[in-house]
Amino acid sequence: MIGFAASMMLSVLLTPLMSKFARKIGAVSIPNHRSVHTKPMPLLGGLAIFLAFVLSYFIVSPGIVYNDKDNVAIGLILGGIVIALTGALDDKFDLSPKLKLLGQIIAAGIAVSFGLEIDVVNIPFSSSLPINEAWISIPLTVLWIVGVTNAINLIDGLDGLSAGVSSISAATILVVAVLMPYSNPMVILLCLLLIGSSLGFLVFNFHPAKIFMGDSGALFLGYALSILSIMGYKQATIVSFLVPILILGVPISDTMLAIVRRKLNNKPITVADKGHLHHCLMNLGFGMRKTVLIIYGIAAAFGLCAILMTQKQNWVTVILVVIILCGLELGAEFIGIMGKKKKPVIHFLQRTFAVGKSK
Repeated sequence: MIGFAASMMLSVLLTPLMSKFARKIGAVSIPNHRSVHTKPMPLLGGLAIFLAFVLSYFIVSPGIVYNDKDNVAIGLILGGIVIALTGALDDKFDLSPKLKLLGQIIAAGIAVSFGLEIDVVNIPFSSSLPINEAWISIPLTVLWIVGVTNAINLIDGLDGLSAGVSSISAATILVVAVLMPYSNPMVILLCLLLIGSSLGFLVFNFHPAKIFMGDSGALFLGYALSILSIMGYKQATIVSFLVPILILGVPISDTMLAIVRRKLNNKPITVADKGHLHHCLMNLGFGMRKTVLIIYGIAAAFGLCAILMTQKQNWVTVILVVIILCGLELGAEFIGIMGKKKKPVIHFLQRTFAVGKSK
């Protein structure tokens, strides 16, 4: 709790300094056709999150009981330097997608070099599937880290959205780690530091925002969550097939729907659009604050399902997964994430009920 308080206080103190620094060097977000804000906003708020996280770690970590898995925390910090620097350079100079991806792969490689590795996958109704070959486990780990990192970056479109959703995801990992038979104190500490740093920044980022986190923050939050989602489940070595996906359900589902949407509309998957979940909710008439709170609720529901899956039997898991998948599909079609005319399930249900009424 000392670490949580320290990280939040440091984030509150550092964020205004980063705002001034961003304005001084010209790291400012200028409104464009995809923006929902109407005036220039300073970026680099993510550096405040990162610095608060790192500084509070070194303040508190001497009091933590270590084990042989805790080297991953140092890997997270060193890789975090690379990822935060990559994001900060993008905030200032607008890096190409290839350079950003290179920075993410390097940061993921650093985490792997410190012992982070997916070496077992738990599949419901089946025994654990060991991954004994490094040529499979290492690319799988890197792919997970890079994928989650970009997923958080993609939802960073509204005031307070990424910081809040990341805090909820980190809180879910924290609860899962605490409920494990042999909880890892380092995972608990890192989750609390990430939550504190994000909430401290949220003081200035919730609507109406005074500063944006930029890629420096979104990439770091995604990077940290991707690592913690591996560390926090079954002591840093076992990743369930479903639990980490549910923990990060909002950014992952929004990213997958974005890929499908762009493919259906014959657009490159790297081309940005205004079809994300938050855009669609705002198009339905919800204000920015209500939209963000709705997505917070969705993220919390995903987190609750993830926690239940670690405690209940497999049949409960199946019911929850079916409900979630059906809800995701119907919700996505209803608000138009896939496109206004691409609603196959809704159209099928409408035809079915129409036939039933005619009979």
